[in-house]
Amino acid sequence: MTQSSSLRITEIFHSLQGESKTVGIPTVFVRLTGCPLRCQYCDTAYAFSGGEMMSLETICGTVADYQCRHVTVTGGEPLAQPECILLLKQLCDQGLIVSIETSGALSIKGIDERVSVVMDLKTPGSHECDRNLEENVGLLKNTDQVKFVICDRKDYDWAKAKTMQLDLPAKVQDILFSPSAEQLKPEQLANWILDDRLQVRMQLQLHKLIWGDKPGH
Repeated sequence: MTQSSSLRITEIFHSLQGESKTVGIPTVFVRLTGCPLRCQYCDTAYAFSGGEMMSLETICGTVADYQCRHVTVTGGEPLAQPECILLLKQLCDQGLIVSIETSGALSIKGIDERVSVVMDLKTPGSHECDRNLEENVGLLKNTDQVKFVICDRKDYDWAKAKTMQLDLPAKVQDILFSPSAEQLKPEQLANWILDDRLQVRMQLQLHKLIWGDKPGH
């Protein structure tokens, strides 16, 4: 393997999927190092720097060792490293069920069609709303998901409007609304969704309910 077929990796670990349509399913997580965004609520700042260079062959071999069908490539922002696209393809070629968690600030063009994209559209409360690359919405498939992290009522109203403006229900499999930890009570978000008869999926982070903020979970 050459240097160009390597990625900087913060961690590879086996846990339960905490979010999205596969919540609760045992999953291998490949966390890439680095992110160009600085969301005010970020819970993975430890992945901004450091990490270890690993060849794609080593990464795929490590994932295979867990004997787990599901794998999620995450970060940081995984697409900040161009070789992430090749990693996703190779994981799919291994017969795995692959997803990627991305901020949506970088183009998802070129991602293997077998990959389920979980794209986080940044709300005003993230302080990174202007980084959303809305052309990505036109590249989403009906097996993909769009996520909004909601900090307050302003974020909720913004996310509700974006959902309609971008016609997300017709484009993706799931629209995920998540309360920002320590900033919005889950009960409040649930009541807003129910009052508005909004056809979205509310989610809490299962891994945090089980393990708290421990890295590697």
